Amino acid sequence: MAKLDELRKHLTAGQVYRRADLTHWSTSIDRHLVELLKEGALKKLAGGLYYAPKASVFGQAPPEDEALVRGFLKDERFLLTTPNAYNSLGLGTTQLYNHRTVYNHKRHGPFKLGNQTFNFQMKPHFPKQLSQEFLVVDLVNNLTTLAEDQQEVLKQLAAKIPLMDAPKLQQAIAEYGGVRARKLLTPLLHGR
Repeated sequence: MAKLDELRKHLTAGQVYRRADLTHWSTSIDRHLVELLKEGALKKLAGGLYYAPKASVFGQAPPEDEALVRGFLKDERFLLTTPNAYNSLGLGTTQLYNHRTVYNHKRHGPFKLGNQTFNFQMKPHFPKQLSQEFLVVDLVNNLTTLAEDQQEVLKQLAAKIPLMDAPKLQQAIAEYGGVRARKLLTPLLHGR
């Protein structure tokens, strides 16, 4: 019981843990994990991935998406986004989407973590934070997957680009733009 108590002391509410992270405080990790799951001190997210629930006024809250993805990837280098972010550009996009995209360097494909599915996409380059310029490029990269009227979005985009910071947009196109994004955005940026 002393080792189980030792392990329990190292759990922080809202944190995500890999099985390997917890072996430092347990000599019988599998048995201790079963006991912690049974008592509710830990919840299982996926194979080898757990979290310590955090109490809220609505009951036990799952971990934040960033903590969940960080624990799954064992990496800080990722960008968590959703097509809903395109709505902030003022291009007439209004659809609400119920999926998250994770740009990263390690994993590719859909992964179910807890009750959520994340679409992991391996990309060589992505920014640390979302910016207006990155969102424009990302929108054009993913335009065919959106439920929006593509021609209307492109028309709105043509009107918005002259109002944007041209050097920042040029850099975002060069760093993050696919072939289609470069082909569509470069002429708009240079006013042709």
